[in-house]
Amino acid sequence: MKGCVVSFSVEEANVSLDWGDLAYRDYQPVASKSVEQTIVFLHGWLDNSASFDSVITELMQLQPNTRYIAVDLPGHGWSDHKLLGQSYGFHEYLDDISQLLSKLSANRCLIVGHSLGALLASCYSAAFPELVVGLVQIEGFMPMAESAENHPQRIRNAIVSRQRIRQKSLKSMASFEVALAKRTRANQLAYELITPIVQRGTVEREGRCFWRHDRRLLAESIYRMSPEHAQAIVENIYCPWTLILGSQGYQTLKSQWMSYLANDQVVTIDGGHHCHLEQPKQVAHIISGLVNKI
Repeated sequence: MKGCVVSFSVEEANVSLDWGDLAYRDYQPVASKSVEQTIVFLHGWLDNSASFDSVITELMQLQPNTRYIAVDLPGHGWSDHKLLGQSYGFHEYLDDISQLLSKLSANRCLIVGHSLGALLASCYSAAFPELVVGLVQIEGFMPMAESAENHPQRIRNAIVSRQRIRQKSLKSMASFEVALAKRTRANQLAYELITPIVQRGTVEREGRCFWRHDRRLLAESIYRMSPEHAQAIVENIYCPWTLILGSQGYQTLKSQWMSYLANDQVVTIDGGHHCHLEQPKQVAHIISGLVNKI
């Protein structure tokens, strides 16, 4: 936290849910007499709460009277894996997030989500508008959707992918450096930017390096919303709302928002799908700007 004007305590914490512990990082100002708002961060698929380390570091200088909660989604980071027989359905994440925020008394919060986290944030904001004061989506907008006629094939593909994962043996890597190199190539990011995510996302056992995430996360989704469902989600978000896109990010996002957001609600910054890692100061200023409007 070097360079911060205000001192923050950072706690590694968790809450117990019916399937296990959900981990999160809790940043709270030390000297502040009152916390003015809570900002909750939801990361992308196969990432973890460390995805937001650099953005939160910048935000602590801009919004010093704020509590920051960065969540490890189930099966990611330091959170437990779901029990055998349970799955990682998209809507189940929403129940887990709701339980966490309720237990932390973090209602009336601003939610920042990246990729998968952005889709979850939109759904939570639409379902519980009274509990969300602001929404920032990074490289994610409408929930993933497809025509109903694709559903039988989706069921088949999902079950086959689950069977394939069950049959595979657990793989390891020779070292942390190998894991870091894999993620650097996969995300096309400089190694220093992805290092915090890989550090939180790996564990060493008997001289070998293993990914912490649950392998079942790699299975295809057994259900996907219809376009009508996804449209209903974005049409029921009423809080102040900003969408951040990377100039080299997912091209499918470039026009999704046009029927729903004004031009001044959408900001394109230099970078790819993980543009918040590439431009943390700029992203922090965008988030801070939305906070100041609330």
